[in-house]
Amino acid sequence: MVLAAGLGTRLRPLTDRCAKPLVPVGDRPALAHVLDRLRAAGARRLVVNAHHRAGDVRAFAGGQPDLAVSEERDLLGTAGGIEHAGPLLGPGDVLVWNGDILADVDLRGLLAAHDAARAAATLVVQPLEAGQGPVGLDAGARVVRLRDRRFGPEARGGQFLGVHVLSAELRARLPRAGGLIEDVLVPALARGAVVRAFAFEGPWHDIGTVASYLAANRAWLEARRLESWVGPAARVAAGVRLERSVVGAGARVEGEGALSGAVVWPEAHAVAPLADTVVTT
Repeated sequence: MVLAAGLGTRLRPLTDRCAKPLVPVGDRPALAHVLDRLRAAGARRLVVNAHHRAGDVRAFAGGQPDLAVSEERDLLGTAGGIEHAGPLLGPGDVLVWNGDILADVDLRGLLAAHDAARAAATLVVQPLEAGQGPVGLDAGARVVRLRDRRFGPEARGGQFLGVHVLSAELRARLPRAGGLIEDVLVPALARGAVVRAFAFEGPWHDIGTVASYLAANRAWLEARRLESWVGPAARVAAGVRLERSVVGAGARVEGEGALSGAVVWPEAHAVAPLADTVVTT
């Protein structure tokens, strides 16, 4: 399941024009990148929840028979959203991915580690020094600190990426509305449930702010060893020099000088010179 029902307040004004999971990163929406990773790992049943600009998400999902949309009239929170989507997900464990996170996680390895540990939940965590980050781990990669609650001696800290597996047992305890951390995982740890970490040490991006969104687009270029990228039917004036920029399909770039570190959305109109800017119209 991809959690994509948030209001996107940190990413405004971009999310005034587009649901946050659908903001373009490189050649396609952020949500498409996440779904590609899930499908590559063998997922056959995919669910995305939606609230803010839910019509955008429904339109995106159209024509994708393996993708269902769980629409929330009222925002239910990360735990409530998973519970609400239960009939679409079916029984069993569920892999959950926050829709604003881009990372090349080894999902097959994550699922295998979760199954081997018989854990209540397994969280993808970027390891840090002890005491750092919102997650604390013991020497065996068991979660012993979450937020400000401690449940055992800590050997390492960590940053939770928002990618995790929930067991069927923990799903049965999901509230109709509420947050996954405060209302599900912290109480589970207090009961003595086993919550484990799956280490991830590669690059990742949280596209929750305009600055991090721009960084994710630059990383998309770098991963493909591209200086810039111009989508199909886009037009760039002869006097414009592209530097580390993404120009979406059907966009127009006019003017003179450099377009540097910019993202021009599909069908948008930009006028150079511009730097470190997102152009949406």
